[in-house]
This record gives sequence, structure tokens and C-alpha cells, in this order.
Amino acid sequence: MAAQVAPGERGATRIADRVVAKIAARAAREAVDAVPPDGSPPRATVSVRHESARVRVSVELDYPCDIGGQCGAVRRQVAERVRELAGMEVPEVAVQVERLHSAQVRAAAQGRTR
Repeated sequence: MAAQVAPGERGATRIADRVVAKIAARAAREAVDAVPPDGSPPRATVSVRHESARVRVSVELDYPCDIGGQCGAVRRQVAERVRELAGMEVPEVAVQVERLHSAQVRAAAQGRTR
């Protein structure tokens, strides 16, 4: 039978920054109502230090929408999912709206106006 190793001597698991970024991007996708048909899915970059991750997420949104509400939902979802899946605290989630996609412009381009 192998001897028990004390918890302090077992080592630690390090989660790669790119994995945390993928978790954050997926969480942002879950939080936005929908990715515009002509838009790009959310992207994330992270800075990991010890047990903490600072996240920057870029999103594209349909317009009109509650931009502040959407950004708040992204912040909450990203912080929660990174905490759950990576076990890291997330003191900062910066949400950058890269582009707004107008449903009216898209409809006019397809020959339908309202």
C-alpha cells in the first residue's frame, strides 16, 4: 500500500490561460441572447495569476437591445462559469462591444423594410 502524501506536498494543477479563455468565451456565448446571424461569436483573453483570472471579453450584439443588461449578464456568467469550472476567482470581467448589428439594416438589405 502506498503511503499517504500530505496535501501541501501533492503539488498543484495549473490550468492554461487558453483553457480559461475558452471557458470565458463559451460562458459569454451562453449569456448573450443570440449571436447576430452576420456576427462573430464572443472571444476572450485572460490574464491568470495564482488562483485569479482577469478576463476581457469581446462581443457582437443585435441592435436594438439592452446593451448594459447584456454586458452585465456576460460579466455575471463569465465570472460564475470560470469559478465553477476552473476554480479561480474572477475579480474583473471587462466586456467590450465590438459591433452592433442592426436588425433594421439587415431586413432592408434583404428587401424588407418596416
